[in-house]
Amino acid sequence: MLFPTGVFALFFAAVFLGHWTLLRVRPALDRWFLLAANLVFYAFWSVEFCAALIAVGLWTWGVGLTAARRRSRPALWIGVAGTLAWLFYFKYANFFLQEIVAKLGFDAPVLAVVLPVGISFYCFQAISYMVDVHSGEAEVEANPLNVLVYLTFFPHLAAGPIVRAAHFLPQLRSLPDRTRIPVAMAAILILGGLFKKMVVANELATGIVDPVFRDPTAYGAWDIVLACYGYTIQIFCDFSAYSDMAIGFAALLGFHFPKNFDQPFRAVSLSEFWRRWHISLSTWLRDYLYIRALGGSRGSEARTRFNLMATMVLGGIWHGANWTFLIWGAIHGVALAVERALGGRARPVTKGAILLRWLITFHVVMLAFVLFRAPDLGTVAALVAGLGEGLPSEAVTWRLAALAALGLAIHFLPPDLRERIEARLRALPPAALGLALGLALLAILLAGPEGVAPFIYFQF
Repeated sequence: MLFPTGVFALFFAAVFLGHWTLLRVRPALDRWFLLAANLVFYAFWSVEFCAALIAVGLWTWGVGLTAARRRSRPALWIGVAGTLAWLFYFKYANFFLQEIVAKLGFDAPVLAVVLPVGISFYCFQAISYMVDVHSGEAEVEANPLNVLVYLTFFPHLAAGPIVRAAHFLPQLRSLPDRTRIPVAMAAILILGGLFKKMVVANELATGIVDPVFRDPTAYGAWDIVLACYGYTIQIFCDFSAYSDMAIGFAALLGFHFPKNFDQPFRAVSLSEFWRRWHISLSTWLRDYLYIRALGGSRGSEARTRFNLMATMVLGGIWHGANWTFLIWGAIHGVALAVERALGGRARPVTKGAILLRWLITFHVVMLAFVLFRAPDLGTVAALVAGLGEGLPSEAVTWRLAALAALGLAIHFLPPDLRERIEARLRALPPAALGLALGLALLAILLAGPEGVAPFIYFQF
């Protein structure tokens, strides 16, 4: 995390106590307290970028106010363009200079750009707020404080989920009920997230994925195969862990976030995969890019397929300024267009057809994730070459294979398992509940390796 784990625990305890105390004695001060807590959280990474974060929030609030009250489309365009320009500078300026300007024969400097943590997520939330208040889908905020708290709320600030203004701001205006804190639900999400991150994702990363992708030429074919499958499991466990914990921490503060992952690797089509994977981003791309900007499926079939391709390519570029991300998005765009052309929305009826479509879907996703993880196309070529080199495979262990299998098996557990466990935990006396949760936390800490690597999506 941005904090060492122990420091974050103390930080969250202070926020929890301060938040609920202020709601009881001075509710008007609570939003100021939350904003201060959010900025402290972000300042632990960079004090300088806190000012930039506030500036983006005030820009968002001012544009939203103008666009909503005057129904000004130019104001909306300026607001969105300004936010995208801010994002473009940090994420794509060097890529543009080196890949386009330099190759045209001009001198292109390398800019010393530090990518702010969470910039993509708070910029996407800013755009959604401006667009939604202009269209009337969200209520415009006269008070800039509410917009600032919305954009900077620390549980989702660093890596999502991308929460819509229409979902979050009404919760901020009303006072949550401190007698109905969903402790059991939040604890399951937080502990489950810790297990996925600390035990599964970290072990796969350090044991097989990072070494193989760092130097594929030093590893055998089975090492490469397990690294490719392992990264698919790692990124799910890593990213869904952050989302689950963000939802859990927000719930302890009285706020509800929508689900961001829904067992995506059980999907039997690419369209179903994207309804289950990183739901807040996929719905954002669908609503604001595919439908609003490109026209969705309102035109011809050829136009619809183009819109699918453009959406996925831009979604790939959103992840970073690298040809690997662009190709990753293109693979998904082509697969979605082919699936649509073949009538992929029809649900298979036989077990054999279901299994075949699951195998195809999973392996398209897995192969695309190889590009997502590889630092460059040369690494991808080395991975492919390594499959036929015949070197001994020394990194594969039963533990790593079992962890990868466990990460995949999670997707085929009963969808309501969390609710069933939650019901059992709610029935326990407080002392027994605390003991059970404490033992679970201890087991996770003992099972995981020393230290916790940053979450993968911090880099986006």
